[in-house]
Amino acid sequence: MLAKRPTPLISFALLLSISLLVYSTTRYHEKLLPTSHHSGTAVAEHLPVPTVGHLSPAPYSHNEVRSVSRKDGQYWPIDFGGLGIINPNIIPHLNKTEVWIVVGQRLDPPSVAYGGQWSVEISCEATFREGALRCLEKPEILPISATYGGKCTGDISILNMNVGPHDARVFYGPKNPFIMYGTNSQFTCFGQWMQDFRSLVAWPVAIWVASADTHYVVGKELQRPHPGPVEKNWFVFWDAVGDMYIHHDISPKRSFVKVEKDGSIGEDLSPLIADDDAKCMAAYMPIPGKDEELHQATNSLSIVLCRRADTECNADANTYIMHIYQHKFWHGFHGVYEPYIVLFKRTAPFGIYGLTKKPLWFHGRGGPGLGKIPDFYDLELRKTWDQSEMMYVTSMNWKEPGRNYVGYLDDVLMLGFGIEDERSAVIDVTAGDILKDLGLCSELK
Repeated sequence: MLAKRPTPLISFALLLSISLLVYSTTRYHEKLLPTSHHSGTAVAEHLPVPTVGHLSPAPYSHNEVRSVSRKDGQYWPIDFGGLGIINPNIIPHLNKTEVWIVVGQRLDPPSVAYGGQWSVEISCEATFREGALRCLEKPEILPISATYGGKCTGDISILNMNVGPHDARVFYGPKNPFIMYGTNSQFTCFGQWMQDFRSLVAWPVAIWVASADTHYVVGKELQRPHPGPVEKNWFVFWDAVGDMYIHHDISPKRSFVKVEKDGSIGEDLSPLIADDDAKCMAAYMPIPGKDEELHQATNSLSIVLCRRADTECNADANTYIMHIYQHKFWHGFHGVYEPYIVLFKRTAPFGIYGLTKKPLWFHGRGGPGLGKIPDFYDLELRKTWDQSEMMYVTSMNWKEPGRNYVGYLDDVLMLGFGIEDERSAVIDVTAGDILKDLGLCSELK
């Protein structure tokens, strides 16, 4: 039976959302753990072996990770007081014990009530209780200013009617937390903006105002040398001396630039290491097929490939930039995301150090046949359905307050992710657990 025809307001909301989704889905770009430097001992021997759960795929295809704070090892749902959210982000609270700040994009009205063009990010303080990460009070809208663009043309001209931020990422830099989000661009149709996160929430003013980076107290649009119409999923990273860079793309080739204090950018640095990167990526990255692509997913972190208690560790020589990218499948009108880790050097020109050979599998994820079946599938199509549950990672931050940007192999990470574009969750895992089966570029002949 045909679905009921949506109301005009809902039609607009759907059209706006679908415009962004279809563009990002169909846009194709141009077509042993590491050994620490102070000894010859591989880090791998210190790490636990993954356990295969009931719904897990075969152990040779994925690296299954389990929650370190739950006896059953499963992930934690995120409860935003009953509100629907996607693209969750979690950072530890500055000065409250066992409290985290959670941010997500709201799914429910008022976006529909206001004509479908108004998008908001909401936030709350939350604790782990009653089987979930739950807001302590009613979530509030983050006061992110709308931006005016008017540069969308042709099939995506409807995006000119967007008001508000999309697909935010909340993360720590070396000192301060930031938020990055997509909204109307000054330079192209849809761009990426960044702001000091502390100016948007109830962060103790006396602690941060004096040391604020005035360039990001309000949202600032980030740039790239040759922007496309709709830019998404960029991340920033900081080198060994604290200079900031923007990483635009991971596939089919990398693209990244240095960012000056005033927001201006330099030339794309990736050609300096393009040949070495290409060899490593060809060896360890999955190869996208039809209706598939590789794209950036999370913010970056800096990781020391040693344990904190290892007094012989040369931290400077063992520190790398870490990012999660995803292999996205769009088959049978359903998306499946498989997350992988990339490590690259933290000194220019930032060549890739290693890539995980297997995607992550979060314990509790629905296995083959348990992905959401499109509503219009008939009985015969349902009989052959074999896709896994769609989980897409959007956030990666250290769990313990004070870690900020840099952590060690035995530090715990909070990985935030969406499920089937309907709900959100988080899993806390040690950094070493997500780096199993890392392929090193230096091992290639």
